[in-house]
Amino acid sequence: MEKVKVGKAYVSNVTQREAVDYVDKVIANHEKGYVVTPNLDHIVKLEEDPEFVYCYENAALVLADGNPVVWASRFLGTPLKELVTGSDLFQVLCQHAAERGHTLFFLGGLEGVAQKAADELKKQYPQIKVVGVYSPPFGFEKNQDENLRIIEMINAVKPNILFVGVGAPKQEKWMYKNIGQLDVNVALGIGASFDFVAGTVKRAPKLFRQMGMEWFWRVSNEPRRLFKRYFIDSARFVPIIYNQKNNK
Repeated sequence: MEKVKVGKAYVSNVTQREAVDYVDKVIANHEKGYVVTPNLDHIVKLEEDPEFVYCYENAALVLADGNPVVWASRFLGTPLKELVTGSDLFQVLCQHAAERGHTLFFLGGLEGVAQKAADELKKQYPQIKVVGVYSPPFGFEKNQDENLRIIEMINAVKPNILFVGVGAPKQEKWMYKNIGQLDVNVALGIGASFDFVAGTVKRAPKLFRQMGMEWFWRVSNEPRRLFKRYFIDSARFVPIIYNQKNNK
């Protein structure tokens, strides 16, 4: 599979359809792997967090989740085929899983959010098989007993696909550390996707997404949480890409 280097991330040059086909292949072959979805924030974090780099190096699939990543690939002369956001892929994979009979587990979100997302998806895709839902407590990743409990909970139902929505870099580090113990085929880090489906956080309208302006919508709706990511971290993203371009 072709990889495109953006900062310290080696992004899989695939379309959304190819990503879905890859998940199917992993399930059919009884393999195991996890998927990460880099955006601007991830590219900046990778510069300063060696553990985060390990998570990326060991991922089965690295998908361009943000338009800045796609734009950077074009500027670098190695254009990615398309944007493959975690939130879009989550919805597509849920529909696909319902059609193919794949089983799903939702891990993440505030109390009740993942369950609400599961309920909403059941209305859209009556055949969907969500075999487990759990919203872990804050700091769960540092609690060995809680981690073991989560792993046992997941392994008891053996889902084909595990969606992990606990934010970056927590979700990526959790998958990296625990994939070997998990009885799943594919684990995917999906950020705020449970909130979008549940309706607890409103996603940008399709027009904004098509224009590459979803970031603007999110900052407008969550300025306190996202201002730093898009206006301070973005100032660090630009020199990372320029340095890569100049050092080729």
